[in-house]
Amino acid sequence: MVTIQVQNLIDFVGEVFGHADSSPEEAKRIATYLTTANLTGHDSHGVIRVPVYIRWKETGFVVPNQTAEVVVDTPSLAVVDGKFGYGQTVTPQAVRIGIEKCKKAGLAAVALRNAGHIGRVGDWAEMAAAEGLVSVHFVNAAGSLLVAPFGGVEKRLSTAPYCVGIPREGQDPIVLDFATSVVAEGKVLVASRGGKKLPKGALVDADGTLSEDPTVLYGPFTPEGPRDHTKGTGAIRAFGDHKGSGLAFMCELLGGALTGTGATSGGRRFANGMLAFYVDPKVVDTSHVFDAEVSRYTDFIRATKPMAGVDQVLIPGDPERKTRAERTKNGIPLPDDTWAAIVNTAREVGVSEVSIQRATA
Repeated sequence: MVTIQVQNLIDFVGEVFGHADSSPEEAKRIATYLTTANLTGHDSHGVIRVPVYIRWKETGFVVPNQTAEVVVDTPSLAVVDGKFGYGQTVTPQAVRIGIEKCKKAGLAAVALRNAGHIGRVGDWAEMAAAEGLVSVHFVNAAGSLLVAPFGGVEKRLSTAPYCVGIPREGQDPIVLDFATSVVAEGKVLVASRGGKKLPKGALVDADGTLSEDPTVLYGPFTPEGPRDHTKGTGAIRAFGDHKGSGLAFMCELLGGALTGTGATSGGRRFANGMLAFYVDPKVVDTSHVFDAEVSRYTDFIRATKPMAGVDQVLIPGDPERKTRAERTKNGIPLPDDTWAAIVNTAREVGVSEVSIQRATA
């Protein structure tokens, strides 16, 4: 493992994107969001994505320095076209529109279409929560066939994330953020680069055999080489049997079809779509019980007697808070294969050896 201090990692990744045609502002923004994903323990959406993003940029799948276009604008609803810009650029633009509309109307909806990979969806729930707003997010990844629906063995769904954010006065928000598959595709990527192994039966091969081997999804690969999910014979499984599969289906229809991104299909350009709803508790909660009740119920859940082998019953966000504190203090651990792939990409775009050595200082 290689352990890199947080600011060093942000600076280094920012330099990579700065050498790949992003403005200094965009490069730092992408680097910060990716590193934040690692900070919270979501390594699947962190800096391991650098080689993928640069490859997409070089093939024209993602376009640097885009400004999202508002194509429908009403007092409480907007449709925003990301024009295939980096998700870390166009998504906060769309979320800001939702926040501003919600503060005026008490309720707002924003359909974001044709965004580059938007990263950890929890970032956008946290952005809304910082403004005191509840938010709900349905996301799909058009062109990213990865997951077999319940009862099947063929890729038909994206990992279709779902996310809810709830603000709390004077405390971190409560954020529920998960892929509707057993694991996010990025976790398969992490496992393939020497990171945490997959849960038992996370993948299913074409013959119905359950597996934890990343080659089922990617086909054969070399340690530093690209990963292509179209080359594998199998798929990721939906979580929770028919329930996770059904939620993924709804994310495809709402985050994909309704936004105009399109539900996932093969042979098309990658894009994230996100349908997000924003609610102002100050408008809804006329009795002023919401925040106190959130606190009471949170304490009630945490006080549950744990089963054998469990230290404490947690609420959404507890593991992320613990990991963020630990990694902020001690640095971000990256498997050797992951770091080697990032460094190889950095060299390809022209980052100096001095900068590479400085990152691990």
